[in-house]
Amino acid sequence: MPPDEDTARLRPVRRAPAAGPVPPRPTRPPEAPSPPGTTPQPAAPTFGTTGTSTPLPPPPPAYKIAHESPRLPDEQPARTQRRPVGSVDLTRPPGRPAVPPPYRWPVEPPLTPAETTTRLRPVPARHPARTAGALVCVVLGLGLIGGAVTGSWLTGDSSADPASNAGYAPLRTLWHSTPVDTFFPPTLTGDGAGPGGADRTWNRVAVAPDSGCAGALDPLLLKTLRTVGCERVLRATYTDATNTSVITVGMVFTSAEPAAMKALAVRFTDEKLTERTDLMPRTYPVKGTIAADFGSAQRASWTVKVLDQAPVVVYAVSGFADGRRVPDPQSVDKATADGAKTAAAQSGLGHDAAGIADQIETALSGSVSTATESSG
Repeated sequence: MPPDEDTARLRPVRRAPAAGPVPPRPTRPPEAPSPPGTTPQPAAPTFGTTGTSTPLPPPPPAYKIAHESPRLPDEQPARTQRRPVGSVDLTRPPGRPAVPPPYRWPVEPPLTPAETTTRLRPVPARHPARTAGALVCVVLGLGLIGGAVTGSWLTGDSSADPASNAGYAPLRTLWHSTPVDTFFPPTLTGDGAGPGGADRTWNRVAVAPDSGCAGALDPLLLKTLRTVGCERVLRATYTDATNTSVITVGMVFTSAEPAAMKALAVRFTDEKLTERTDLMPRTYPVKGTIAADFGSAQRASWTVKVLDQAPVVVYAVSGFADGRRVPDPQSVDKATADGAKTAAAQSGLGHDAAGIADQIETALSGSVSTATESSG
């Protein structure tokens, strides 16, 4: 092959997979002998031979040829087919184990006729006598429970009241821990508290210092309250808006428990102690005021209320502001009854005593609720 063919410029091609050994370069065929009478030409030197002639330059690097696979002149390099963008090759590469299929719950075999049938235990027959006895017991139990609840309602049982269950311990100090204006406000308003449903207004004249029971209560009334024990007495005197009547209202704090207070309330109701004139409360006259002449002879109407929400007995007694004597005093129940013709009834003194007693009881209830909540 001429030197120009050995040094031809090669085209860069894609790197193909490793092929087999490179075939040997074809050798030059032997030259024919020169005809006689001609001068023989020296042979062209080859790579790796020595001689007197100048060696040819080395051929291009062989690494470009060693990795090329022989192809025909007209053969084009193979093109790798590309997958579309976003496609996933699901073929398993060689040498990678196959992915096991997703787990599936085993399908239970259908039940056989022997499994669908269960042997039932014999149920003993019911006895009518036992059933009737059970029903009678249920009815009796419900009757007892209902009777107990109804009895508590009818008798006014306050055992469900938190203050009754806890006792009066947090309420015994109210007489000195509560402000005076809370127990005895400067002005009291009674909507519909007067005769015929008329509105009434009362103004406070004076408040007595807290005192013991001996000087503030009548001896017979004090004896009646002995079962609950008398601890302290608070008193105040009011007058109506026209200054024609004066009313003394008081609170007697006792040392009793709820049961004793309840028993005393029942006694006052059953024995009608609120109608006895010898159990009338005493007045609180104040010198230099409109109530200066309000003494025992001026008492016209009164009321006594035994409370069960607190160890307290509330009372009120009324009379004329001009100091006139009243020979026939009446209790509030009689002085406020329809058709009453006495002086206490005609002047509304019974309504004054009842209205102020109700207002003071309401003020006390608010203090009791506050004390009970704070102690609970």
